[in-house]
Amino acid sequence: MPQHIGIVGCSAEGASLCYRTICVEGGALLGHHAHPEVSMHTPSLADYETCLGRGDLDGIAALMLSSARKLAAAGVDFLICPDNTIHQAMHLVEPHSPLPWLHIAEVVAGEAKTRGFHRLGLLGTRWLVDSEVYPQKLTDRSIDYRRPDAADRDAIDRVIMTELVESKFTPEGIACHQQVIARLQQAGCDAVVLGCTEIPLIMNDDNSPLPTLDSTRLLARAALHRAIAGAA
Repeated sequence: MPQHIGIVGCSAEGASLCYRTICVEGGALLGHHAHPEVSMHTPSLADYETCLGRGDLDGIAALMLSSARKLAAAGVDFLICPDNTIHQAMHLVEPHSPLPWLHIAEVVAGEAKTRGFHRLGLLGTRWLVDSEVYPQKLTDRSIDYRRPDAADRDAIDRVIMTELVESKFTPEGIACHQQVIARLQQAGCDAVVLGCTEIPLIMNDDNSPLPTLDSTRLLARAALHRAIAGAA
């Protein structure tokens, strides 16, 4: 049997997209309608937002570890978190976690290296783009990156936090992302990280000025492969 995947959720849309991807794409690897066992725990998004607003990484880590312990008790074998922003606290989580984790930025950076990208534009909440979550992992692989300017960071953050996490998908939100990505292209980027797990709900290779690295689905696929490999 494949290993049991644990999902530490934060926002509903990102966590559900990750969950759906594991379940739907599992069939191609395991047989019709087959997928690994999956369990998910999700605290209130408002609790995470409170911690983010005051820069409380210890509080974020405590929420993630609470989920991790509950999932460990449910019998999962390893953990994933389909939320880029709260990965800021991962260095505080991993030393105390009852289970190993796949790191979303490591998965994305590995895919970027495999596909031969050299400079990535970073999209996500302002908390994520201001952080070192992606720069650290990209630098480890000698991949350059660019952050949007302050105005563009605020515009993307607004769409994410007032539209996407509330299941609102608008033409204006798509256009905002396209304009920011176009400016990252002008800055020499050859691909863009969809570094909020809700962004793939509105952006993809078909409507983006640059090739996209879909952090949500890449993490889900990495979890699938790990679950299957761990059963061997």
